[in-house]
Amino acid sequence: MSTYDLAIRGGTVATGHGAIACDIGIRDGRIAALADRITDAGRVIDATGLLVTPGGVDSHCHIAQAEANGTRHEETFATASHSAFLGGTTSVVTFIPHFKGGALAPQVADAMDQAKSSMLDYAFHQIIADPTDAVLAEIPTLVAQGIRSLKVFLTYEPLHLSDAQYLKVLLAARKNGCLVTVHCENYDAIGWRTQALIDAGLTAPKYHAWSRPPVVEREATHRAIALAELVDQPIQVFHVSCAEAAEEIARAQARGVKVWGETCPQYLTLTADHMDRPGFEGAKFMCSPAPRDTAEQGRVWEMIRRGVLDVVSSDHCGFSFAGDQGKAMNGRDAPFRDIPNGIPGIAARLPILFSEGVSKGRIGLDEFVRLSSSNAARLMGLYPRKGAILPGSDADLVLWDPAKKQTLTNAMMGHAIDYTPYEGLDVTGWPVATLRRGEVVMQDGKVQAEPGSGRFLPRAPYDYIRPTGRLANGFDAAPWPV
Repeated sequence: MSTYDLAIRGGTVATGHGAIACDIGIRDGRIAALADRITDAGRVIDATGLLVTPGGVDSHCHIAQAEANGTRHEETFATASHSAFLGGTTSVVTFIPHFKGGALAPQVADAMDQAKSSMLDYAFHQIIADPTDAVLAEIPTLVAQGIRSLKVFLTYEPLHLSDAQYLKVLLAARKNGCLVTVHCENYDAIGWRTQALIDAGLTAPKYHAWSRPPVVEREATHRAIALAELVDQPIQVFHVSCAEAAEEIARAQARGVKVWGETCPQYLTLTADHMDRPGFEGAKFMCSPAPRDTAEQGRVWEMIRRGVLDVVSSDHCGFSFAGDQGKAMNGRDAPFRDIPNGIPGIAARLPILFSEGVSKGRIGLDEFVRLSSSNAARLMGLYPRKGAILPGSDADLVLWDPAKKQTLTNAMMGHAIDYTPYEGLDVTGWPVATLRRGEVVMQDGKVQAEPGSGRFLPRAPYDYIRPTGRLANGFDAAPWPV
């Protein structure tokens, strides 16, 4: 019997802490050894000339998510897995919805049931849309099930929370050892400006960006951080689109506040001009916060290089363009206010980040690994099982041809959505094989995993999100669990 089930031989292994030329030995789905030469393996993959990185961890995806009106997102766990493997992602954190007036438990059960078809390994964020005492009383059960992050919105009807409601979630999270993730835009400011635009007859998709300029993101980011600092509750600010919001995070980090910032490929490649297309075409690029301009892209890259924004997720939230559902569910003449927000991107995330970042010299290979995998794994309590190339870690690996050039098309994305906003984008660097727990699940653009082979990733307590202990006047209104 061989010592190892599989050896990855001859590649350049990118750990996030330096790249080394070595072989990887895999046994029972885990990394068992890193060595100059591994010979005693039942199977060998020749990685000569290739880079080997940890499997991508995408900590912000909307998959098979139920909506209050009884519909469900088109992207199933099976199709999302297929798309993710094509792009080098092996683990995701996706969302369990919550509806005003309802309990958490039924939606948790539904999400778990939907995930039975997953090929990806997966964890969950729990959305809190209505933090009543009864809902908050369910959080200990949620945590016992291994769901340890809560998502709140400071905008969107009917999801947005008032400051008082947000504080209730922060306190509940602190009492139960959870992370809070936040969509930061000012609900009332957007509502006022949206109505003013519509009253002026400015209803096309391009005006989506006008309805929510950077100032509404900056203000909400400042407020979200300030209230979290008051409670001493760690938070992550989702999908930061502009330097103004990122600077609020940087200032708080400099004060020692536990706040992390995430951005997405759309804020590195798309602009508001993409929404300024004839007819309904601009709806393909509508997401919130809205893409800005090319100058802002440069400022976001600088925030990445500074480490202020240390996770790049996809915020995969697909609505098909054709037909009378998806983007057109309220008609193709609907004002921008009534067009669903969200774009697909789970397969495109890593190739875009590699090409725009590593290939163009904006970031190094170590930064790529941290942004695409290890930082998200740490923040979500999955490291070093995920996001690491270390003995004992799951053998989630991606083999890259760093020189391979591709032009992105929707057919290459392998998702359930009928378009990609990145159609025609040229990239350099491409994943040629993806391994999940030591199994080759994608090779040369062909996915070969079985639906249902993914595993739920319950998250135990972890110190990375432990509060700082700095409290106004030393008064702790929500003690961290012992």
